[in-house]
Amino acid sequence: MLSIKKYAAIDIGSNAVRLLISNIIEQKGRPVQFKKSSLVRVPIRLGSDVFLNGEISEDNKKRMLDTMTAFNLLMKSHKVVTYKACATSAMREATNGREITKLILEQANIDIDIIDGEEEAAIIAATDLHSYIKEDKTYLYVDVGGGSTEFSVIHLGNTVASKSFKIGTVRLLNDIVKKETWSNLEDWIKQNTKGYDKVDLIGSGGNINKIFKISGKSMGKPLTYFYLTSYYNRLQTYSYEERITELDLNQDRADVIIPATRIYLSAMKWSGAKDIYVPKIGLSDGIIKSIYYNTVSSVNI
Repeated sequence: MLSIKKYAAIDIGSNAVRLLISNIIEQKGRPVQFKKSSLVRVPIRLGSDVFLNGEISEDNKKRMLDTMTAFNLLMKSHKVVTYKACATSAMREATNGREITKLILEQANIDIDIIDGEEEAAIIAATDLHSYIKEDKTYLYVDVGGGSTEFSVIHLGNTVASKSFKIGTVRLLNDIVKKETWSNLEDWIKQNTKGYDKVDLIGSGGNINKIFKISGKSMGKPLTYFYLTSYYNRLQTYSYEERITELDLNQDRADVIIPATRIYLSAMKWSGAKDIYVPKIGLSDGIIKSIYYNTVSSVNI
């Protein structure tokens, strides 16, 4: 007997807003399959408002409402049965974040849950991460966002330390990350990885996915510290416009890709990692899994 249901995850980040629709395929005697059906990404960049002015602007409030209305219609068109919408760093810190979630619930009928950094890290950990790691190795998992970056140390298949830092691509672009925050991150990484002979990085986020795609590496093969450093240095020789026209980067990727690469390189340097593995996973994937395994609340349609 075959059962196929559609679940949706909405990830409201500091750089972009995403709707992931997945098929949940259940067949007797076989493990459940999670198959991506549709992904829509809208680069609203809420963080540029919030990290500088403390609140979401009227223009972006309207864009959010329009986007959530469209997401609601898309979920109905796809016959999604249940969804969860999670908002992260920017909405957490916006003075009008709660007001906007209320407006969206009333007018777009989307119920948004504003989650903290620790819950974000826990949801991401619910992804297929364990199918990408070897249980006899140690990894530093780094998920770079626009407002914050989540770090987890995974040793022998278990998460032994996890922390969220307010270092993200949109914050770095606007030069609002304190030196003290970088120092705290460096101390945390060194402290939590020093007891291991060898640490590899696992990187997630749109920027590292893009770099991996450009590298031409086959899935499962890592990028080296040398390659990432070379690419980082190359990016800086191009202007923002040239990164769009000559490197074929989207305009909302062409600026944040440099600070994102800086975060990954810093994490590699401080942990002593020589390689970074790039599985295509993120918060949206974690939300879908968490809905299925009933570790988070969700909304039935």
